[in-house]
Amino acid sequence: MFKGTTIVGVRVADGVAMGGDGQVTLGETIVKQGAVKVRPLRDRTILAGFAGGTADAITLLAKFERKLDEFNGNLMKSAVELAKDWRSDKVLRHLEALLAVMDRTHSLVISGGGDVVEPDDGIVSIGSGGSYALAAARALRNNTNLDAETIVRQSLIIASGICVYTNREITVEVLGRDG
Repeated sequence: MFKGTTIVGVRVADGVAMGGDGQVTLGETIVKQGAVKVRPLRDRTILAGFAGGTADAITLLAKFERKLDEFNGNLMKSAVELAKDWRSDKVLRHLEALLAVMDRTHSLVISGGGDVVEPDDGIVSIGSGGSYALAAARALRNNTNLDAETIVRQSLIIASGICVYTNREITVEVLGRDG
């Protein structure tokens, strides 16, 4: 299975950013270094990142986008409905992936077990290097005045120095930015 990644999303007073590394592995072999695993959705009002099996994650991301359309961009409702479908659908429940999604109000991790978790501090992280990026993001947010984009980028660089499934080919998306 293709896997291995790090996704982290951060909210600070004046901004929201999410980023991911570009490494895709097959077993112990790096097969791609520049994959893009973070996407802006709904005219850059929502950010989504995925980790896990590549095909599974892309399938779930597409389903999440349909839920956003169905519920007029309501992030929380879309996430809960996706989790319900993911858990109960005979095909979807076997997908091995996680989604991290954010808007200006909510930061969520969605899993196949039917979980929709909103971390207390608004920082989301998933993937093999997620714990390292989370620790770095918390330290940077709580002890500096850096903007969300810089915190995300630096957290991913720190994680890449620890996790063998995370590289420094980083993509960062910021809410509301026109590319």
